Amino acid sequence: MTTPTTTAPEAQATVTVGIGPLTIEDVVAVARHDARVEISQESLAEVARSRAVIDSLATDPTPHYGVSTGFGALATRHIPTEMRAQLQRSLVRSHAAGSGAEVEREVVRALMLLRVSTLATGRTGIRPEVLKTYVALLNAGITPIVHEYGSLGCSGDLAPLAHCALALMGEGEVRDAEGQRMPSAQALSAAGVEAVVLREKEGLALINGTDGMLGMLCLAIHDLRGLLRTADVAAAMSVEGLLGTDDVFASDLHELRPQPGQAVSAANLRALLADSEIRQSHQDPAECTRVQDAYSLRCSPQVAGAVRDTVEYAATVAGRELASAVDNPVVTHDGRVESNGNFHGAPVAYALDFLAIVAADLASISERRTDRFLDKARSHGLPPFLADDPGVDSGHMIAQYTQAAIVSELKRLAAPASVDSIPSSAMQEDHVSMGWSAARKLRRSVDGLTRVLAVEVLTAARGLELRAPLRPSPATGAVVVALREAGVEGPGPDRWLAPEIDAAVHLTASGAVVTAAEAGLGGIPLR
Repeated sequence: MTTPTTTAPEAQATVTVGIGPLTIEDVVAVARHDARVEISQESLAEVARSRAVIDSLATDPTPHYGVSTGFGALATRHIPTEMRAQLQRSLVRSHAAGSGAEVEREVVRALMLLRVSTLATGRTGIRPEVLKTYVALLNAGITPIVHEYGSLGCSGDLAPLAHCALALMGEGEVRDAEGQRMPSAQALSAAGVEAVVLREKEGLALINGTDGMLGMLCLAIHDLRGLLRTADVAAAMSVEGLLGTDDVFASDLHELRPQPGQAVSAANLRALLADSEIRQSHQDPAECTRVQDAYSLRCSPQVAGAVRDTVEYAATVAGRELASAVDNPVVTHDGRVESNGNFHGAPVAYALDFLAIVAADLASISERRTDRFLDKARSHGLPPFLADDPGVDSGHMIAQYTQAAIVSELKRLAAPASVDSIPSSAMQEDHVSMGWSAARKLRRSVDGLTRVLAVEVLTAARGLELRAPLRPSPATGAVVVALREAGVEGPGPDRWLAPEIDAAVHLTASGAVVTAAEAGLGGIPLR
């Protein structure tokens, strides 16, 4: 998968948990840029206060779930005091049952930060030293080995979180700050971190949350916000290179349909296409007889704008979840220990699936614009497939095949995971969210969208250059220059295309396409 390479803001060198909800930017800073994590003193005091409640229940003859009982369908068994530590160890060991490929480091770090965030609310009943040890693992760059499969997205992301809890106990396997795989005990010892011995409620508190799916949602929102600006740049390059009109992007036309994302996209397109010699060359109605452009050009703001609005809806859901304390049972502010269903991942799962739908559609319209460049009947004077010597050369013919293959997969990935449910735990957990699965496929969707947009930028740049001696707009022209500086050659005979696609993918994922366009606009940022 592509990984954005933008640098972390200086202000994000440290993320403090416990002085208000975390933000999406906080998650990205810790997960992707190794920002340090601190816990506020107020949070540590609240954690200690709620722990006292759990300690008071430990000797109570009345069973309390997670404190003196088994778990899930086994919650009917009362566990004697002398077996409570074993109960918590056994819970973590048995739930660390993941399988499959190793999950990406940034996902595990996001998951760990979000579990820290819930633990720091003081609603879970853990001891302060357990929370401090969890933070120490993050700050030491120790990343537990988490596997692709194991979470149903209900009772939280149990298996992924259990693998992290196992590392906290000095068991299982991790990667150290240099990426070396090793036993957890070895990594903790080298980092000067002492493993914890879990007590009542603590094993349950460490594994019962929506942190994995939420972490992946936050990363996807961050990446999609950047890709949406790139999508507007790509669309502008295609409209320009295909001799489309920017009249349809006029602000008064979009005010007739006051969708906020649509207005943003149209404004971006107006700015990106300003002062284009290519556009000016066909503004005379007597010379350009086309009444309307194809939908993939004319309706770009409507599609990209709707994607924007969907991403911001997902950000609203993520913001609420980032302000949540997800555990079961919870210690309330007035000292009650109450069971609840807040671990159910439905709100996050729905948002994840929604984003996979819009990622597929944004990629689909991008691929359609690319295809128009390659068809002599629709490209308005460009050579077939933008080839140097059509027939001898194939130009960008197969680059579009690559796009089409990705778009086809994105459409399959748009099928929702959240409508599926397989009962578990002897029918105690009889409806699950599959939010982890929704998040995993969304990561593939974001990666695919990145690649599709990169091919459009690559193809549109060649189309713009083939309009010479007419010059593109300052903004789109700056993107063409950025491609050339990255080693992508201009029009000419066929050459090995895969490295040029990879270079365009890197420029897209890193945000360099948008940076170049903004430089061409005189430093005015795209929205």
